Amino acid sequence: MKKIALAVAIALSTAACVDVPHNSKPIVTSQVEAESEKFIALVEAYFDEGIAYYPIAGTYVGQPQYNDQWTPALNEANRAKYTAFVKRYLAKLEAIDVSLLQGQDLLSFEVFKRDLELAVEGTQFPSYLIPIDQMAGEHNLFAGFGSGQNVQPFNTVSDFNDFERRTHSFVTWLQSVEKSMKQGIDEGVVLPRVLAEKLLPQFASHVVDDHTKSIFWSPVEAMPSSIPTADQTKIKEQYKALILNTIVPAYQRMAQFIENEYIPAARSSFGYGELPNGKAWYEYRIKVHTTLDLNADEIHEIGLQEVARILSEMEKVKEEVKFDGSLADFFVHLRESDEFYYETPEALIKAYEDVKTNIDSRLPKLFNIAPKADYVVRAVESYRAQSAAGASYQGPAPDGSRPGIFYINTFNLKAQPKFLLETLSIHEASPGHHFQTALQQEVEGLPRFRRFGNYTVYEEGWALYAESLGKELGLFTDPYMWYGRLVDEQLRAMRLVLDTGFHAKGWTREQGIEYMKANSSMAESDIVSEVERYIGWPGQALSYKLGEFTIRELRETAQKELGDKFDVKEFHTQILIDGSLPMPILEKKILRWVEQVKKS
Repeated sequence: MKKIALAVAIALSTAACVDVPHNSKPIVTSQVEAESEKFIALVEAYFDEGIAYYPIAGTYVGQPQYNDQWTPALNEANRAKYTAFVKRYLAKLEAIDVSLLQGQDLLSFEVFKRDLELAVEGTQFPSYLIPIDQMAGEHNLFAGFGSGQNVQPFNTVSDFNDFERRTHSFVTWLQSVEKSMKQGIDEGVVLPRVLAEKLLPQFASHVVDDHTKSIFWSPVEAMPSSIPTADQTKIKEQYKALILNTIVPAYQRMAQFIENEYIPAARSSFGYGELPNGKAWYEYRIKVHTTLDLNADEIHEIGLQEVARILSEMEKVKEEVKFDGSLADFFVHLRESDEFYYETPEALIKAYEDVKTNIDSRLPKLFNIAPKADYVVRAVESYRAQSAAGASYQGPAPDGSRPGIFYINTFNLKAQPKFLLETLSIHEASPGHHFQTALQQEVEGLPRFRRFGNYTVYEEGWALYAESLGKELGLFTDPYMWYGRLVDEQLRAMRLVLDTGFHAKGWTREQGIEYMKANSSMAESDIVSEVERYIGWPGQALSYKLGEFTIRELRETAQKELGDKFDVKEFHTQILIDGSLPMPILEKKILRWVEQVKKS
């Protein structure tokens, strides 16, 4: 899409966000500009200072001065320092006159204030006692950085030296993780045993005798020829020692700790509700991930209703393809028939590349903006494939030097049916995650905490809403492809039931597995991975459906209020152009836009 179109979209969006001040005094332009500058200086200072608490983010956003640092050690002093940092900026925010903020500044103020208040609230819960799990752990993130296939650069001698220093910082962090997990054992805040057991191979896989077999040797093998020969020789010596004397012992020590101490102390229960103050902790996680004022019981009921509705839609597909048998029989047929699966990982990846081309050509039907950055389709790396989700997305480099990545897990081909091709591509790539993430990074003028920030409910809600656009884009014409869309929607509906079931209603892992088998045609390996994901990552899985509901409701409201003035392309621009937002703030923003269009 041409740059001018994006600039116009931003201008329209900003105009639509203007609030009428709460006082009756006339606003002087110079006062507005001065308050805007004051506020922007505050949030930019926050971003710069905040990266010190998470240097990994510096690498992601293209600030190379952080490429040699890892997350600070988990200890009481660093936690106190972080809490004081957040409270200090919350106090500074009180000096901002919100009545003088307009457009993006007003949105940013609302988002920033909410974020800080939520961060302070979260300090009462001991997340540091369970700092890693099989889904979300910096031990895996570090391996991705060290592979040379992620955001960590390995183009110069300086780059290689940066990662060597970052490795020592990582080891310090990992040692603090072990101490925190030991404290968790003492306080009864530990992972369920089934999740703890999944951690063991993630650490053990990096324990090698031959340094050339380590994933951390990959950047050395791919060393650019532009690096002088003498430096290449030195780097090879350094990295051999780094792998065998630092990285391998660090992972080996954690593997031994997990096997000998942590797994035996892990709990037999599954949900957060079984932890000290766990119910309140889970309700907080709901608030963080959904940004909505809903409790576990309400969400559970919404999920049950959605699962029943989607089952009835699946029944219609079964009848359309003239399958002779029950819906349960149909599920078995789809799970077990070879015709629905690819024989090789290469064929699977190629199929998604072909779908990309088809979808990209249809996007102008519903969108008047598009990101400049492209994306590529890639298989999930082998070291994390067994525990990774079926698909995921990683955004492009902010400077355009690296495309987005749509990851497909080829570990089990029977977990990747052909009928998911269209819906999964829409969700993870365009117009789902890739579209939204890349556009957010490309919008000029957003403060960095918003440009690089994220809200699960917005991003996953958008991606699921994007799936619902398939028929409008001319996709899902094959009944099996439409069934694939229902499969994905059913997965997100079941998440509402399962997440709340585990963490608020005492469900067991086995209950969750049986529930998913009864209500979907998913492969059992995929079901197990999903169930264990919800157990280890409370609240995150709620965001998809609840975010989609909100965006769909906003579209219906806009259509009803605007009638002939409603333009779906402009609505999508309004949803996307301000980046990731909490749902209540997005709702207020869209309603302001609706009023603006009505007056035009």
